[in-house]
Amino acid sequence: MTDIYNIEMNSLSNKPIQFSDFKGKHILFVNVASKCGFTPQYEELEQLHQEYKDKIVVIGVPCNQFGKQEPGSADEIQEFCEVNYGVSFLITEKVDVKGQNQHPLYTWLTDKSLNDKKSSSVKWNFQKYLVSPEGKLIDYYFSITKPTSKKITKHLN
Repeated sequence: MTDIYNIEMNSLSNKPIQFSDFKGKHILFVNVASKCGFTPQYEELEQLHQEYKDKIVVIGVPCNQFGKQEPGSADEIQEFCEVNYGVSFLITEKVDVKGQNQHPLYTWLTDKSLNDKKSSSVKWNFQKYLVSPEGKLIDYYFSITKPTSKKITKHLN
């Protein structure tokens, strides 16, 4: 099993993110897109971030693999998130979440041999992966699951 805390990734502003900085908190990874029917979930992701900030780190991962719904540059994505949804949680660089150029984070999240929990595939934008404060995959949730759903928040209470 690979340790999620060893995976390297940059923020949208191209600064290295150390997932190990989040040990002791849950992490919710969400592949996000600006032009998707689920885009209004940014609002609930921000709500989750604000309400449970002592227990969870929300990380948005821009991806343009589903219907080309995240075509923007880093600056455009940042501006869209701040202006339209007041997003203050962490947004990463734009990556592939499936296929040949899948980012190592999503390889870990979707491969049981690495995460020691279950294998999955990312079906659409706003699929969510919840990781425990110890760095273990808890579960994943399809796009229709709201960020503030009891399925997710029950792990934080």
